[in-house]
Amino acid sequence: MRVVIADDSVLLREGLRLLLAEAGVEVCAVAGDGDGLDHLVEIHRPDVAIIDIRMPPTFTYEGAQAAVRLRERWPDLGLLLLSQSLESRYAAELAREHPEGFGYLLKDRVVDVDRLVEALTQVARGGTVLDPDVVAHLMGRRSARERVQGLSPREQGVLALMAQGASNAAMARDLRVNDKTVESHISSIFTKLDLLPQPDAHRRVLAVLAWLGQ
Repeated sequence: MRVVIADDSVLLREGLRLLLAEAGVEVCAVAGDGDGLDHLVEIHRPDVAIIDIRMPPTFTYEGAQAAVRLRERWPDLGLLLLSQSLESRYAAELAREHPEGFGYLLKDRVVDVDRLVEALTQVARGGTVLDPDVVAHLMGRRSARERVQGLSPREQGVLALMAQGASNAAMARDLRVNDKTVESHISSIFTKLDLLPQPDAHRRVLAVLAWLGQ
């Protein structure tokens, strides 16, 4: 797997480069701003771009804007937003319209390199990885409460794991139930959220992303 890293912090991006290299991930190059990231992607054509949201010049949402630009130009490129901040506008656009190969994790929730490599692998394969806090932020607290009223506590737990891209087997292990029970919960969630059957590999993630389409 080949990645590029964009973060204004020299220490963080070089630290990530070393950690990922030790884990067997090829880091093609690093950048300190969105323009530099655009250039690196064009040159190296990586599998995934790791992007901090707050970068120069205003340190607000330049990274998220860069991610939107990259998605438009390179639709097969995996995008992993890795940030200390929560950003709604551009991240929600990506999550709703282009969930394939997209991830958004909070830096302080990535406690080890294995978690990061796992997320990168999922995104590189076209999966979707969303931190639960990110989902709650994008939904808004009031909206979240309203949307989950029809779900049981166990279904809410399954939905949270679905948002993180967990497989049925992984959810069964986490919840200490069998695979058929997980399948039953997922079917119930789809029904209660009015998600009709469709040939879409990311239908599980759409159960969460549907809440963002208001």
